Amino acid sequence: MTRTRRVPLFLLAAVLVAIPLTAAAAPAPGAPGAGDPYFPTQGNGGYDVQGYRLQVAFTPSTDKLSGTAQINATATQSLSRFDLDLRHSLTASAVTVNGAAAAWRQPPSRVQELVITPAKPIASGSSFSVVVKYAGIAKPVIDPDGSLDGFIPTDDGAFVASEPQGSPSWFPVNDTPTDKAKFDVSITVPKGLAAVGNGQLLSVTRAGSGTTWRWLLGRPVPSYLVTATVGEFDLHFGTTPGGIPYTVAVDPTQRAGAALTLRKLPATVDWFSSVYGRYPWGSAGAIIDRAPRVGYALETVTRPVFDSAPDELTLAHEIAHQWFGDDVTLTWWRGIWLNEGFAEFSAWLWDEHTGGRTAAQHLDLLMGLPASSPIWNPPPADPGNAAHIFSNSVYERGAGALQALREKVGNADFFAIMRGWLRAHAYGNGTVGEFVAYAERVSGMDLTRFFHEWIYRVGKPYSPEASAAASAQVRRR
Repeated sequence: MTRTRRVPLFLLAAVLVAIPLTAAAAPAPGAPGAGDPYFPTQGNGGYDVQGYRLQVAFTPSTDKLSGTAQINATATQSLSRFDLDLRHSLTASAVTVNGAAAAWRQPPSRVQELVITPAKPIASGSSFSVVVKYAGIAKPVIDPDGSLDGFIPTDDGAFVASEPQGSPSWFPVNDTPTDKAKFDVSITVPKGLAAVGNGQLLSVTRAGSGTTWRWLLGRPVPSYLVTATVGEFDLHFGTTPGGIPYTVAVDPTQRAGAALTLRKLPATVDWFSSVYGRYPWGSAGAIIDRAPRVGYALETVTRPVFDSAPDELTLAHEIAHQWFGDDVTLTWWRGIWLNEGFAEFSAWLWDEHTGGRTAAQHLDLLMGLPASSPIWNPPPADPGNAAHIFSNSVYERGAGALQALREKVGNADFFAIMRGWLRAHAYGNGTVGEFVAYAERVSGMDLTRFFHEWIYRVGKPYSPEASAAASAQVRRR
């Protein structure tokens, strides 16, 4: 029980006078990085982006790229200045904040920082709009493992695949996976070429010698999953039996090689929807390019990009990413297993569904490899550094960890874990620790030792259950 006691007014007034008012925090610069230890200069602090409107023009014959980017954001602190990520192959020529001219600089010693000082500070919690005009030569980023990403020129255009750090190679951005935003992208290219992006095709406008393609993504996504791939493409439109519209763009040189696999695309989208829950996006599809310099495919949202005609399991892997990686995204790059291990396991499931190897058989083949095989290292949930996040072990051992979990907790609990994880983090981010805790909560099991063996420990994992059974057989002798 709470008792009420009357306080004389003069005493109340004295108390109120004695309590100092809390001063608002003084404006300060936003952090020049988002805190990821593998990519310390990636992303920025002090604000959260809601949406990007990009107007980009690209000329393949010269690799010249120019653009205007409008970024709508909310300040998460009082900002005296803030950074965007923009590679120095592109130079800003004008910046405004809330319509007023702002000062900016691109420090030579900082490879991708566009430092912006608005005419007046931005209050914490307030919405603001930044417009950046920029131009330069489109150049890809070289990743720590030596591969190319970002805006990668090809013979007839560009292959745009920005994982993990390529987005600033073609637009100013808060390039961290945790700052998801909506995208409205227009890209103008010479007549006769197509510019294929994510989401819904809003318009194709021809004027003079150029054509502008406008694409809209109405749900928040991380910047590394946005594409604007340019080239000579045949476009095909359709709807899956389950009602998902799709757009497929195929380089004419890849048409014959891709035809059989692409016929499986509608069924693949619908089947994963039945396994994992509602397809997260308004449209699906694929972009099949000829990009021999690239050497990989990427799960760009709604429309994965392939550097050549893919096989069926590669297509299944990238479509599964629309749930694992695109809908629910890693928080830190160390957690890449949440993207790649889950997509590779899903390809095993597709193989099982279509009469190929079962996921259990895939696991048996994996476990048949000796402890000396490089497939076991680095551990999937601890790659060690940025150069190893795409190691084969993250994919194959990572997939094996999920099949082993399926066998340990049972089919019903396993798929309840997978579907529930997606629902709990829809259009958001997650960590490996959160997934482990969720799996334990759903299964009712202590999985500490299991996950230590499968995703954290260096070297080939062993099955505690198999070891216990072998010990029992020895005792019976």
